[in-house]
Amino acid sequence: MTSEFDLGALLAERGAERYELHTKYLNPQLPRMLHTIGFDKVYERAEGAHFFDADGNDYLDMLAGFGVMGLGRHHPVVRKALHEVLDLDLADLTRFDCQPLPGLLAERLLTHSPHLDRVFFGNSGTEAVETALKFARYATGRPRVLYCEHAFHGLTTGSLSVNGEKGFRDGFAPLLPDTAVPLGDLDALARELKKGDVAALIVEPIQGKGVHEAPPGYLRAAQELLHKHKALLIADEVQTGLGRTGDFYAYQHEDGVEPDLVCVAKALSGGYVPVGATLGKDWIFKKVYSSMDRVLVHSASFGANAQAMACGLAVLSVMENEQIVAGVRTTGELLRSRLTELIDTYELLSDVRGRGLMIGIEFGKPSSLKLRSRWAMLQAARKGLFAQMVVVPLLQRHRILTQVSGDHLEVIKLIPPLVFGEADVDRFIEGFAAVMDDAHSGGGLMWDFGRTLIKQAVANR
Repeated sequence: MTSEFDLGALLAERGAERYELHTKYLNPQLPRMLHTIGFDKVYERAEGAHFFDADGNDYLDMLAGFGVMGLGRHHPVVRKALHEVLDLDLADLTRFDCQPLPGLLAERLLTHSPHLDRVFFGNSGTEAVETALKFARYATGRPRVLYCEHAFHGLTTGSLSVNGEKGFRDGFAPLLPDTAVPLGDLDALARELKKGDVAALIVEPIQGKGVHEAPPGYLRAAQELLHKHKALLIADEVQTGLGRTGDFYAYQHEDGVEPDLVCVAKALSGGYVPVGATLGKDWIFKKVYSSMDRVLVHSASFGANAQAMACGLAVLSVMENEQIVAGVRTTGELLRSRLTELIDTYELLSDVRGRGLMIGIEFGKPSSLKLRSRWAMLQAARKGLFAQMVVVPLLQRHRILTQVSGDHLEVIKLIPPLVFGEADVDRFIEGFAAVMDDAHSGGGLMWDFGRTLIKQAVANR
C-alpha cells in the first residue's frame, strides 16, 4: 500500500503555529529573542536576495542565511539540478562503491586552488574544520593547533576549541589544548611555534566577527613561519570562500599564500543541501589514509551524497557562467564606497571596512554632547545596543534584514547574496541613511526602542 504525505496541506494547516511549535519543541530562547526585537515576521516565500510576506511585501536580505545563500534563494540552475538528481534514482550512499558526482565536484572545486590535490566532503562548515584539525594533527604528529583571538570556526567540540569567543566556549570545558594568538601578531605566532608541539594555525582571512581582515603580508609571513617549524596553515573559508570577498577565496587576495588545508561550506550548498569540504595537499591525505586498514579512519555518513554534490556542481557552474566573482567585486566596491561617503555625514558612524560583499559597519562615540550622553547610557547598559537599535528599524520600517556582527560589538555585518545588484545597493543606502537621520535627530522611535533594550539588558544581568 502506498503511503500518502501532503507537505503543502500540512503547512497550510499548521504553518501559522510556527513560533508556538518552536517555543515548545526547539530552542525556546530563539522565538523569545525574535519577539523582543520585533523580528517575529512570517515570510511566505523567497527569491534571489528578497523575502516576501503574505501581503506581497518584499524584504531585502543582507544576511544570506549567514552566507549560505550565496546565489540567493532558489536559483533556477541549482533548483533544476536538484530535481534532476532526484529523478535519476541513483544508487546513492551504498558506502561500497565510487559514485561519479563526488569526483566530478572535487575536480571542479580544485581548479580554483591548483596547489591543492584532494577533497574530503562532509556536511557543514564545522565538519570541514573538524576534518582539517584531525588531518593536521595526524599529518604532523603534533597535538596543538593555534587560532586567532575573536575567531569563529564552528560550535562542535573540536572547532569550539579553536573558537576565539569566550561566550561560545563557556560551560563546555574541557576542550582541546589549543592556543589563541592575536590576528596579525607574527611574534606571538613565532613564540608558540618554538615550543615544537604546534600542528597548525587555523585562520579566517577575514574574521566574521567584527569583519577584521588579516593585515597585509600576514598570511604569507605566517605560512613561512609555520613551514619553517614543520606546521601547517589552515584557511577557514567557510564564510569567505566561493566569491564572497571578490576573489574565489579570500586568501587569494595576497600573493604567494598557499594554505595546506582549506575549509569551505555554506555557499557550496546552493542554499539547498548542507555540504562541507576540506581541501588539502596530497601528502596530508595519503598520510591519513595510509593503508586499506585506515580506509574509513575519517568519514561522514551523509558526506558526498548525490543531492549535495549536484548542488555544488550547479553552484560552481553558475559562478563561472554568470561571472559571479567579478560581479561581487563591482557591487561590493559600490556598496562600500557609498557607505564610506556617509562617515563625514553621521558622527555615530565610525568605520566601513571589508572586501567584496562582506562589509562591516562600525559605530562609535559621537562628538556632540547630546548624542554622547545617550551613547554613554547605552554603553553602560550593554555594549552593542546601538548597533541593535539600527538593525531593528532597518527591518521594521524599511524591510531590510541585517544583524549585528557579534555579541557586544557595535558592528553590523553585511553579507548579502552574491547576486545582490545596484538597485539593492540603492535601497540599502536609502534605508540606512534614513535610520541614521533618525538616530542623529536625538529623539523619536529609535531612541524609545533604545530605552527598551536598556531595560532588557539590565534585567538579564
